[in-house]
Amino acid sequence: MKASEIRELSNAELNEKLTALKAELFNLRFQHAINQLENPMRMKEVKKDIARIKTVQRQLEMKNVQ
Repeated sequence: MKASEIRELSNAELNEKLTALKAELFNLRFQHAINQLENPMRMKEVKKDIARIKTVQRQLEMKNVQ
């Protein structure tokens, strides 16, 4: 997911997406622990998407404060 796509989402959508990605990351870590992970690069992608969403949320938060 690109940062430009993330910036177009509302706060509620950002929270939903963040929750879904955290759940997916948990499942991927669990699969990795029992050696059933098919695509190890997916973990990296999910972590980066989580970071992008948190960054956009923080930017919006700082914009509202000013």
